[in-house]
Parts: sequence; C-alpha cells; structure tokens
Amino acid sequence: MICMALTKGRIEKSALDILKKAGYDCSSLDAENKGRKLIFELGDSGISVVLAKAADVITYVEHGVCDLGIVGEDTIMEHGKSVCELLDLNFGICSFALAGKKGENFYDGYSHKVIASKYPHVTKNYFNGKGLDVEVVKIEGSVELAPLLGLADAIVDIVETGSTLKANGLEVYEKVADISSRLIGNAASIKMKRNEIDRLIGKVRSVLG
Repeated sequence: MICMALTKGRIEKSALDILKKAGYDCSSLDAENKGRKLIFELGDSGISVVLAKAADVITYVEHGVCDLGIVGEDTIMEHGKSVCELLDLNFGICSFALAGKKGENFYDGYSHKVIASKYPHVTKNYFNGKGLDVEVVKIEGSVELAPLLGLADAIVDIVETGSTLKANGLEVYEKVADISSRLIGNAASIKMKRNEIDRLIGKVRSVLG
C-alpha cells in the first residue's frame, strides 16, 4: 500500500487529472463521493490518498506517514527539509519574484532594506546568495500592501500573470526562481517500496509528455 498526500485546491484538481490519465480510479475523490472522508482509495490500485494543506503535505512525507506527496515547489523551498523530489509534474507553473513600486530601483542607495513576504526562508536564502543582509517581515495576507503602506521596500511573492501587481502600481524587479508542482517522496519509503513507487512514477511520466 502506498499513501500519497495531495495539496488541496488547484494542485489537487490537476494532480487527479494526471492520475486519471495514468489509469487510476479517482472516482472516490469526485465531489459527490467525497463527503467528510479524509482518506480515499484509488480503486484497487493499493494507493490511498490524503488531502491536506501544502505545508502539511511536507510534514506527512517527512515523517513517513505518507510515502509520497504532490505539492508546489514554493512549499518545498519554504518548508521542505528532508523530502526527495521525484518528478516535475509540469503544472502550477509560476515564479517567485522580487517586486515593488513601479519605476523605483530597489538597489539604489545604501539604506537598510526591508522585504515583506509569505516566504521568509526563500527570501532570506535569495538575498544571502547575493551577499545582501535584508530584514524580512512575514505577511500572511495581501503582501502587495506592504510597499504601498511603507512597511517594506519590496516584496518577494509568487507571480503568475502579474495582474495584481499592475493593478496596485507595482512591478516585477527580478525573477527569484521558477516553480511548479512536484511529486515528492519519503527517503525510507522510496527504498522500502521501490517497485511500487517506480511503477507509479512510470505511469505518471508516460502521460506528462
């Protein structure tokens, strides 16, 4: 038996589309069948699925209670410590970007820089790589407000179309990293259930093109 954690929401929908194309029976996860269940079986495949928030997917896989997980690379970069990335699933494609008020040069001057982000670990790592010491303020809601209210000089956030930035007079200064959804695994599970996991990866890879 393989237990897989899926991130709820958009990733869940795209992941299930891929699993269906790969030949797995995902009918137990259809809206009319879900009910209040927390664990679902993919037909008689020997695979069970748990739906969870993104950060919890990482936790379940790290602790080995789930063998595999499907989660955005943004969550892996922010929270992942000891999970193994097995496959790029090529959906949920977007990027981390440094952004701020339109027309301003973030690197001008020598003043202390403050960055607002929902992803403080990613932000710190990025600026450490540049040799810059910045203050990072964690924001849980609309991070775009931070430079508008004068809380921060810029933000690091996920950007898909850039329309929210544009609507608020902000622009991308530079790309931090490309991200997409990934299949991850627990290191011990990969060794102990190698044949089963390899079989699943092979089926999924065959429909990714």
